[in-house]
Amino acid sequence: MSETSGRFAHRTADAVVTLTRDGEPLAGREVVVEQTRHRFLFGCIGFDLIDHANGTAADPARAQRDAELWEGVFNFATLPFYWGRFEPERGKPDTERLLQAAKWFADRGHPVKGHPLAWHTVTADWLLDLDNEEIARAQVDRILRDASDFAGVIDMWDVINEVVIMPIFDKYDNGITRLCRDIGRIPMVRLVFDAAREANPNAVLLLNDFDMSAAYECLIEGVLEAGIKIDVLGLQSHMHQGYWGEEKTEAILDRFSRYGLPIHFTETTLLSGEIMPPHIEDLNDYQVDSWPSTPEGEARQADEIERHYRTLLAHPSVEAVTYWGMCDAGMWLGAPGGLVRADGTPKPSYERLHHLVNTEWGTPPTTVATDADGRLRLTGFLGDYRITHEGRTAEFTLDASGEAAVAAELR
Repeated sequence: MSETSGRFAHRTADAVVTLTRDGEPLAGREVVVEQTRHRFLFGCIGFDLIDHANGTAADPARAQRDAELWEGVFNFATLPFYWGRFEPERGKPDTERLLQAAKWFADRGHPVKGHPLAWHTVTADWLLDLDNEEIARAQVDRILRDASDFAGVIDMWDVINEVVIMPIFDKYDNGITRLCRDIGRIPMVRLVFDAAREANPNAVLLLNDFDMSAAYECLIEGVLEAGIKIDVLGLQSHMHQGYWGEEKTEAILDRFSRYGLPIHFTETTLLSGEIMPPHIEDLNDYQVDSWPSTPEGEARQADEIERHYRTLLAHPSVEAVTYWGMCDAGMWLGAPGGLVRADGTPKPSYERLHHLVNTEWGTPPTTVATDADGRLRLTGFLGDYRITHEGRTAEFTLDASGEAAVAAELR
């Protein structure tokens, strides 16, 4: 049994496509069929392409190559809305630049998620001048403004990030921790989710965390019991201290899928260099002068990327995976976690993921012949498809697993 008909059966459809031209079946003719978009969200952050989208890249040729590499694999972007960088001066948000970037992705058919609307880290320093009631009002106002301003372009948000640690965070003082400590985790989640839901009722709203312990499960259960509607659970998988392995990943998936909510792996990193020592509790505490990618590390990363993505794709609750940085240049912590080296050349991990997404799990341009009734048969991953014949095209979508009967007209 192949993976397509076995562990990935919930991702695929066995379709019979009846193809017509000018209302008549296109019988006994060769056509080219290809998948143009996956339903599954293969994501990556789009931070590095913001300048490209705005026409302000310092090296336009390099930015163009990076954009082509990004689109060669990914179909879903995450853009940064860290409050302290987005609005360092109160009342002067970086709206236009981020909106232009979001439109660049959306115009190419890539859904965009904003990250995050509320977080205690990289939050606005000016909140420290306010009392807790004023901080709450400012947080709500920020969400109402930004989720409204970007509605229709960004309709998915990490509403609140890392709530488990939020009220006990002690690295430095900040307004969001003050507020969460004062009102509690669940009221904090309610505050921000209510604001996001009001601002954009059609948005997909995520609760996101790195804490895979029972503490996150307790938070989720408390939030759901309080009647707060969560659309998607976000699970982070920054593996700077080594690949989790299939057993751990599957155990995490089984624990968090029991809530019946879709799961997004929102932040995934695997290294192609030295692994961070296991005794480091806060990854931010690991500071080194140089953290290079190595040939041995790149081979390991490629294998782990494939194993991790196969594990996630096989689980029916997972709807998206976002890799946390395509290129080593600018990676979080300076780690060699990108799929592309700092010089812009793809690593084996990029090539491996490209093959998986576009060939093994996709349908590259393939010549097939229709039968006497104008039908062709296709087993493919869910998503959008195009058929081409003599300069004319027909498009169709496979949107549910199992058997499908599809009609498509060449135009």
